[in-house]
Amino acid sequence: MSRINWFYFAAPQRFYGLAGKLVPWCAAAAVALAAYGLWMGLLVAPTDFQQGESYRIIFIHVPASWMAMVLYLAMAFWAAVGLIFNARLAAMLAQAIAPTGALMAFLSLWTGALWGKPTWGTWWVWDARLTSTLILLFMYIGFMALRGAIEDERRADRASALVAIVGAVNVPIIYFSVKWWNTLHQGASVRPLKGSTMADVMLEAMLIMALAFWAYAFAVVLARVRTIILERERGAAWTQAVLPATREATA
Repeated sequence: MSRINWFYFAAPQRFYGLAGKLVPWCAAAAVALAAYGLWMGLLVAPTDFQQGESYRIIFIHVPASWMAMVLYLAMAFWAAVGLIFNARLAAMLAQAIAPTGALMAFLSLWTGALWGKPTWGTWWVWDARLTSTLILLFMYIGFMALRGAIEDERRADRASALVAIVGAVNVPIIYFSVKWWNTLHQGASVRPLKGSTMADVMLEAMLIMALAFWAYAFAVVLARVRTIILERERGAAWTQAVLPATREATA
């Protein structure tokens, strides 16, 4: 019985090809899931008896908030793998995840403000969850800024990895902030061990949108890491054959 070589795609050259095959499928899944999820959330789900129509922002806000936290943990994980094992591809994956994670954190804050105005009467409060999510956005920006400030790629990998690992402490703070402190932010509507307080159709629409955000994140991160691989491996012989084809495809 043959054993699976899990490290086969650890080489940037092999992962480049795998990512290229996955990107179209992930992008197509993101579009299909988002279209179905938005149709359910905006047209099928009933009006909330307390918040009216304004609650529908959750179909963007909640998935974006989840992804902002998950992507940060993924970034920190790959940054740590790159730091500990001196793995180039792991560091590239961390670098590729950061912009998408920052976008998700920004969407979380922006849609939260749109939801907060009719619900709380204000765009922003220094609520524990909002403040810790703002810190998360700053951690993403700090990670990217530090990488950009260091010319040597390997030194940039190590320095930014430390920022990512330290910042991971903020993720459980975001998640548990509504339990640890007296906060305006409502508690979780979806609890893995206790079920959901939402109507089934609302929950289904929100979970479909979460899957759409997952698929989108996979698509853009894989596409971005392909670009990073070409940039950082441009001295390798195999990239010389790939680059002309890439330029022709984008011309």
